[in-house]
Amino acid sequence: MTDADFTQPVYHESDADRRHITDKTVAVLGYGSQGHAHAQNLADSGVDVVVGLREDSSSRSAAEADGLRVTTPTEAASEADVVSVLVPDTVQPAVFEDIEPELDAGDTLQFAHGFNVHYGQIEPPEDVDVTMIAPKAPGHLVRRNYQADEGTPALLAVYQNATGTARQEALAYGDAIGCARAGIVETTFREETETDLFGEQAVLCGGIAELTKMGYETLVDAGYSPEMAYFECMNEIKLIVDLMYEGGLAAMWNSVSDTAEYGGLTRGERVVDESVRENMEEVLDEVQNGTFATEWVAENQAGRPSYRQRRKAEQNHDIEDVGERLRDLFAWAEETETAETDRETEVSADD
Repeated sequence: MTDADFTQPVYHESDADRRHITDKTVAVLGYGSQGHAHAQNLADSGVDVVVGLREDSSSRSAAEADGLRVTTPTEAASEADVVSVLVPDTVQPAVFEDIEPELDAGDTLQFAHGFNVHYGQIEPPEDVDVTMIAPKAPGHLVRRNYQADEGTPALLAVYQNATGTARQEALAYGDAIGCARAGIVETTFREETETDLFGEQAVLCGGIAELTKMGYETLVDAGYSPEMAYFECMNEIKLIVDLMYEGGLAAMWNSVSDTAEYGGLTRGERVVDESVRENMEEVLDEVQNGTFATEWVAENQAGRPSYRQRRKAEQNHDIEDVGERLRDLFAWAEETETAETDRETEVSADD
């Protein structure tokens, strides 16, 4: 497959000119999952990096231990030419309010997700560039791949091109964090934001979680043991997803038994039928028209009452108790627990 086979432009190292970033100071605001990876990779690529964190941030010591210069977000933005906003979506508007006076004409606001810009929670000054480099992997993989001389695919988008060189600078930034080694696909803030939200809600987080719980409950309600229901409806998801990830649906169908393939092909569409597609279209409409964004902003302003209630109910589902006991039987359980602890530490309020 060549780049011509894609519907969107795809950029590689040969397309990037590091001079668009190496002669500038980049402020990385946040040192969580993406923040720590961007900051360290940029620094290792010869870019002048300053990390912007609150004075009471628990991530300050980690950034300093990694050999990075740390100051407040406002001070970092004041001296930087490029400000990479990598704090959580819910925190970004308040951080932007603090740093906006420090932005000079010709500076760049760089994001890894378009939510706040697309839905108007952040309104950048007209005289700055607004770009996005969004790696399609968690930060620890972005860092690990960079250190292994490998790449992580990323998305590139330009929302505002005040200088006329926004795309070149964003591409140089993506190259400096290692993404051009794999490929950087061009998109828009709107497309990245809306497809990301839809995918999370309808398939990756919401859809698969509900499908898993319903399958588990169906078996248990029919008299089968919770352990068997867990193995069949939760544990084996990883086996199937890995096959799909590595080779698409065709690789998955080719790897399972003929019985599984015939059963899946004939029964799957009865479970996930046209009514599910209609529900998905409704979810997409709410993403596109801003209903979800408005709801989520209001939920945060109210102290997240519905979020907390739903999260607690999810944690108390029987499948969680059964799964916790069964996962102790696997050799990888201790390793996973350690990795999850590291990830929880990494994904902080400064993410």
